[in-house]
Amino acid sequence: MNQHLAPVCRSCSATGLIPILNLGNTPLANALLAEEQLTEAEETYPLELVLCAACALVQITETVPPEKLFREYLYFSSFSDTMLRHAKLLATELIESRRLGPNSLVMEVASNDGYLLQYYKQRNVPVLGIEPATNVARVARDERGVPTISEFFAAALAERLVENGQRADVIHGNNVLAHVADLNGFVHGLHLLLKENGVAVIEVPYVKDMIDRTEFDTIYHEHLCYFSLTALNCLFQRHGLMIQDVTRLAIHGGTLRIVARKVEGQEKVDHRQNHTANSPSREVKRLLEEEDAWGVRDPHFYQGFGAKVERLRGELLELLNELKAQGKRIAVYGASAKGATLMNYFGLGRETLDFVVDRSTFKQGRYTPGTHLPIYSPGKLIQAMPDYVLLLTWNLGDEILEQQSEYRQRGGRFIIPIPEVKTV
Repeated sequence: MNQHLAPVCRSCSATGLIPILNLGNTPLANALLAEEQLTEAEETYPLELVLCAACALVQITETVPPEKLFREYLYFSSFSDTMLRHAKLLATELIESRRLGPNSLVMEVASNDGYLLQYYKQRNVPVLGIEPATNVARVARDERGVPTISEFFAAALAERLVENGQRADVIHGNNVLAHVADLNGFVHGLHLLLKENGVAVIEVPYVKDMIDRTEFDTIYHEHLCYFSLTALNCLFQRHGLMIQDVTRLAIHGGTLRIVARKVEGQEKVDHRQNHTANSPSREVKRLLEEEDAWGVRDPHFYQGFGAKVERLRGELLELLNELKAQGKRIAVYGASAKGATLMNYFGLGRETLDFVVDRSTFKQGRYTPGTHLPIYSPGKLIQAMPDYVLLLTWNLGDEILEQQSEYRQRGGRFIIPIPEVKTV
């Protein structure tokens, strides 16, 4: 692996980053193609995973310009019933526990199509979304009435909002921190924008689950970083924010939700001290100690990951090749970034797979990056009745299996590739 591509850590600027996994050169995972683009050469970028042993941050080496990734975006959170349930429950919890009302302000960074902020708005809590994808922000404003700024979040934007008298009781950041090239500028912006007693509620995929469950398909160019609580702790402390609480969630294959607030008087906080009203919870202390025990900074913990990925690749390709030899037809569910990583790295294309279905109307009619499979609505499964469907949005598996009950009742079967290959 070419360590020189990432000379310093994205968080702490330490050098000597340690190789974990090299997925080669791949196209951008969400760069779905129109039909007329199929004959054009696709841009590809190195996809290499490394560890900073100094602060425990796992990260990729390549930074694709965010304008290329996020200005026109095809992921809309509201197409997932699971995401909507998750958002409504979270908003309800925060409204009640923080006693939010008409004089409060809730912001979300990377607010997507208003999927979360709509639930605050319905309860008469003022909201402000920050969403750089102009097409997605337009849906939030026009269809959900969620005020949304179409900009990338950074300290400069936070300063501007504060100057305009806008400071937040709650700032949400769901699955956005991993997308941020300037981690320190982002977290400094959170500090600036929070009211003195405000909280930042941040959700990130948990690196321990990614390694344990061989979730290599969560690695793509939008995901620059893969977090542990230890790495988050180092980052947030640096900017006068204390992680007050942490919760492990099952969503997205394993997620950490942290609640952070300003440090009173900017004093240094030791996250391993006993919990008081103004210090971290016992759960924060417990998880930090647990991460020390399994070796969050130890390269040996991560370096078996590549072998696990290769084993998974062998098992899935063996199954698919057997099915094709039997004359079976195989489709795909999920024109997702996860799916693009898996199909491109495993070398799966039209010789094995017939087509892709996805619930998002914004993806239908396009083609998958690198593999050029056509994308249809899920109704195509009933029309075509392929024998098997490779479920690449496995993180929403329960929801999708329930939605596709008719296909399954007619004899169709799903192949779930992660954390282990199985057929249902």
